[in-house]
Amino acid sequence: MSSPASDSTLEGAYDKLHPTIRRWIRDQGWDELREIQARTVNAVLDGDRDILIAATTAAGKTEAAFLPILTQVAERKEPGFSVLYVSPLKALINDQFKRLDELCDNMGIPVVKWHGDAPQAGKKRALARPQGIALITPESIEAMFTRRPADAARLLSMAAFIVIDELHSFLQGPRGLHVASLLRRIDAMSKKPARRVGLSATIGDLPQAAAWLRPAVPHSVEILEAKSDSPELRLQIRGFVEPPELDDPDHAEGAAGAEETPRRIALDDIADHLFATLRGTNNLVFGGSRRTVESAADRLRRRCEASKVPNEFFPHHGSLSKTLREDLEDRLKDARLPTTAICTSTLELGVDIGSVKSVAQIGSPRSLSSLKQRLGRTGRRRGTPSILRVYVREPNIDQDSGMLDRLRSNTIRSVAVVRLLLERFVEPAGEVPETASTLIHQILSVIAERGGIRARPMYDLLCGPGPFASISVSEFADLLRHLSSEAVKFVEQASDGTIMLGKEGERIVQSRNFFAVFESPDEWRLTVGGRTLGTLPISFPVHKDSLVVFAGQRWIVQDLDEKTNTLFVAPHPGGVVPRFERAHGERLHDRLAAEMRQVYLTSDVPPYLDDKGRSLLAEGREMFRSLGLETTTCVQEEKNLHVFLWRGSQATAVFGAAAAMVGIPGEVHDLGLTLSETNVFDASAKLKLLADAEDVDPIELAAFVENVAAGKFREQVPQPLAKALWAKQNAAAIAGINGMARTVCQAYGAESDGGFH
Repeated sequence: MSSPASDSTLEGAYDKLHPTIRRWIRDQGWDELREIQARTVNAVLDGDRDILIAATTAAGKTEAAFLPILTQVAERKEPGFSVLYVSPLKALINDQFKRLDELCDNMGIPVVKWHGDAPQAGKKRALARPQGIALITPESIEAMFTRRPADAARLLSMAAFIVIDELHSFLQGPRGLHVASLLRRIDAMSKKPARRVGLSATIGDLPQAAAWLRPAVPHSVEILEAKSDSPELRLQIRGFVEPPELDDPDHAEGAAGAEETPRRIALDDIADHLFATLRGTNNLVFGGSRRTVESAADRLRRRCEASKVPNEFFPHHGSLSKTLREDLEDRLKDARLPTTAICTSTLELGVDIGSVKSVAQIGSPRSLSSLKQRLGRTGRRRGTPSILRVYVREPNIDQDSGMLDRLRSNTIRSVAVVRLLLERFVEPAGEVPETASTLIHQILSVIAERGGIRARPMYDLLCGPGPFASISVSEFADLLRHLSSEAVKFVEQASDGTIMLGKEGERIVQSRNFFAVFESPDEWRLTVGGRTLGTLPISFPVHKDSLVVFAGQRWIVQDLDEKTNTLFVAPHPGGVVPRFERAHGERLHDRLAAEMRQVYLTSDVPPYLDDKGRSLLAEGREMFRSLGLETTTCVQEEKNLHVFLWRGSQATAVFGAAAAMVGIPGEVHDLGLTLSETNVFDASAKLKLLADAEDVDPIELAAFVENVAAGKFREQVPQPLAKALWAKQNAAAIAGINGMARTVCQAYGAESDGGFH
């Protein structure tokens, strides 16, 4: 355990717990409660406020919340669940069930797993006699609302506590909007709203998280932040350069049957280093995309085979079957066999896989929040360091290479991320562009739950303080009219004013894919010998005798069934790495973009860079100086003009829309904007229009944004609403357009002869 809590106000926390819990604590061999646990015991048992618990991974957050909550509900006899534990992952629910089941059984408190893969027997028992704790996903709450509305009221409305785990994962994205709406709807059916308890290891803005947890009265949320020292951090950034004219940085290695052996690429050298460094221990390697994960796992397995040693490297991502993922999680947790998981963000959240020796990342990090979450997997035992390795891939440079490649921004960003990591900076959550789409989902859900509802009560239910607070009464009415149109047919209105499901709305709500607010693309199911390996996007071209790399192995398609979208595969020495769905890159925060500029401006050489990393850093800085980017913001390169803004992804994208509005459309990238077929004189004249404007019309600007509507139901979002919401969500960035344009124009005016480099 950690050092004792010295604050006298924490004394006696242990004695407040239920006798069975105190006995369980002694059986665990604990010397005392951790500081965050003692504070939470007092907050839960001595108060009535909502609570936000912010503590590092493995700091005991789950016990901090549940030990006092179980004490509070131990003697409760009223029907209905006493506690709802809401998790973003089924695997995390399964993990928490194992942690809670024995203790709750000793206390006579039922615990049920409630998600799509959970056993039906437990759910049936809970339906017959709902009590205790339900460990549930947002999608299962949604299914209960739409398929079993009477049971939803009976099971959910009496909860004393709602625990939201991994709360940071709900602060952005449509799933967070969904959960916030579900919590509001549970409150609406409850005589007394349940106390909310949020748990997270990675929150950049605690007041922002408190506002999400209880939107109506965020100041009432009690914030408990753990006071703990981080373990020693050992890190290294290793640089790699791709070969010239590389089209595919993740292709399969040495595929059998190829006319010639493919050139070595950076991933080959990265795999060599991973194989030599990680064998014999437990580790996590984050690959970014599923394609990188599969390609790296295939290379590492082949190296094990070539060395005639057992394979220790296995892939883990969302397209793999549940069985394969859980087998790997169990192997990591068991720790008897050395195991390295090559994974996407699937192992970023708090599924208990034990402590790993090190974490590696293929590709330069873009998010401090994700990186800190990943680092929390290592250095969990007292006295052991956190170990991080970053493998940066940069393009080959030749005489035809552009200046953006020569600036080596991947290496620069990696150094900037480490700087901010050491400063303990974590970016706050950004705005969610899927607001209107998720609202449409919730409109359909509420109608299905109620059988019909008038417009104003539905607005009051959904659009008060919370995820849809930005929607006005008139916008909501316009949305309903649009959804009832002949082109959409999602809803219809009875003569008495009741809003009901329309023809298309009925079809969508009855679909098995309705419960999730994100899209479920059509997929091939891969099977071998009757065992499911996982799924591939239906867009991946396959035919009989196709070769594919999947689940860290190579297969040949022996047959396929287009009616059931099933591929029947067998082992094969050849293989092609599938192209999965297009990955959406993490957005860069303003602070990280600014720190990248500082890395260019300074001359220190961090000791954690390898020789190639130091060389790439020097190349990037030299290019920065040769372009005069210390003082200028614009550089001409043939027919293109590069505008260096040093702002985050959101502000840069908004400025890009403004540039398009005044007639100079461009391509947005991490360093700014590239305007094609433009020279500095034309660009400056048009940017001066933005610099001199009193303000920029947000609705007019929204017309120049690609895909202004986003989300599962983006096709059904009326354009006026999509534009209005985009304008509200980007108000701060829009207000900054004038200043950004002035900065660019002033730098131009400061150049001798009015010229740019």
